[in-house]
Amino acid sequence: MTNPGFDGMWLPQDQDPRAEAGPVRGELDTLVGYLEAYRTTLELKCDGLTPEQLATRSVPPSAMSLLGLVRHMARVEQSWFRRVIEEDMDLPRLFQDEGLDAGFAWPGEADEALVEEAWSLWRGEVAYAREVLARTSLEKVVDVHGEPTEVRDIVVHMIEEYARHCGHADLIRECVDGRAGQ
Repeated sequence: MTNPGFDGMWLPQDQDPRAEAGPVRGELDTLVGYLEAYRTTLELKCDGLTPEQLATRSVPPSAMSLLGLVRHMARVEQSWFRRVIEEDMDLPRLFQDEGLDAGFAWPGEADEALVEEAWSLWRGEVAYAREVLARTSLEKVVDVHGEPTEVRDIVVHMIEEYARHCGHADLIRECVDGRAGQ
């Protein structure tokens, strides 16, 4: 286990990519700013780890791991932005197969190919979600389980989803190599 070495911070403050955004104006920029900061946090928490380290499970009996979080968040991005906001409910959900536990589980061993596939899926879904937000009003109303819901509520939910899972990622990463914080 190592110590982070930056007064408990993950990175020196002047090297944190989340600090580059600068001031924002308006609701959309604020919401997107928080969402992007959490997306970046997930990437930072996984940075520099081997496939085996990324696949390290949290506390039993949980199947949660950093790799599982990346896969799960690809599923969440796809579901909310493609299926719900874009109203493509016929699109099969990622990792829907029995036993894949919403992306947290996978068949076989974690290897470089699985890690690359997970990051490719996640980055593709994030890129698509960014396009959707760029062309969609926060006031747009979509159906969520029979309830009319504004896109704004979905974006807030995504921030909450990332915030919760980034907390998990922080704890898992600390168990893997001692790095924590920020």
